[in-house]
Amino acid sequence: MNTGISAINEEVQKAAAFVPTLFAELNKVVVGQKYLVERLTIGLLANGHVLLEGVPGLAKTLSVKSLASCLNVKFSRLQFTPDMLPADVIGTQIYNPQSGGFTTRKGPIFANLVLADEINRAPAKVQSALLEAMQEKQVTIGDNSYRLEEPFLVLATQNPIEQEGTYPLPEAQVDRFMLKLKIGYPTREEERQILDLMARTSGLPSAQPVVEAKTILAARQVINDIYVDDKVKDYIVDLVCATRDPAKYKINVKDFIQLGASPRATISLTLAAKAYAFLKGRGYVTPQDVKSIGMDVLRHRVAITYEAEAEDKTSETVIQKIFDELPVP
Repeated sequence: MNTGISAINEEVQKAAAFVPTLFAELNKVVVGQKYLVERLTIGLLANGHVLLEGVPGLAKTLSVKSLASCLNVKFSRLQFTPDMLPADVIGTQIYNPQSGGFTTRKGPIFANLVLADEINRAPAKVQSALLEAMQEKQVTIGDNSYRLEEPFLVLATQNPIEQEGTYPLPEAQVDRFMLKLKIGYPTREEERQILDLMARTSGLPSAQPVVEAKTILAARQVINDIYVDDKVKDYIVDLVCATRDPAKYKINVKDFIQLGASPRATISLTLAAKAYAFLKGRGYVTPQDVKSIGMDVLRHRVAITYEAEAEDKTSETVIQKIFDELPVP
């Protein structure tokens, strides 16, 4: 087995050679959001979409735009509003009076990196159109279906503060996102760097293409081969099952959990842990990888009870207790 792991390690180190270059290029433009940049890359490598929660002005759009520039792929931004229609996302058929036929006009979803800004401002029909494209990786306009080009990553943002005129995402739709990130403010030192870099009216830094899209697709193939020991697989399954039946694992949070994580969480947690190990240049997953990425995979998949809210507990505090008390292999 050791020979196999050594071979995978070598393969990973070769395939991950682009990672330092990518991060260095992104750091020229995005200051201090290491967590955001790393998790976006994990989403891209693990072929999973990302839901972002954070107040305006924290470089969410800039990070995605810069990532698209680094990969030299098509980027599109959707500003979601309450009067939006599904056709504004996926496209529509337009009647041509000269020919008497219909021509298809493709919508902004036909890009590699799609930023869905304030997804909770759009009505349910629009959210469903976007989420169907995310799940099926294809779009149907009229009678024709169109495949979306790989790599395809949706980054959806929502504002945690302003709830007027919003349509909260249903659990089933939120579950489609591999990761949910909570973005915080930069440190004082980082803010000072941002001032030096960005407080100008022109000549702002921009990211240059440093990685080919085919390199990302090749890296995904290598990630498939990353070794996950049976004990680590059992640990992942136990973590997810503990969100459904904590009493079985002697963890006292049963009264705080209304709904546990789905089997999709098990798949996402495994893939995200593999992508995390890949970024660290390893061909195998450790329990620490699972713990490092676990909160981002699970925080939006565990629904808490009114009792938990009354005691000021969040899904994060419940999940953290499971991480703390579940034995690590």
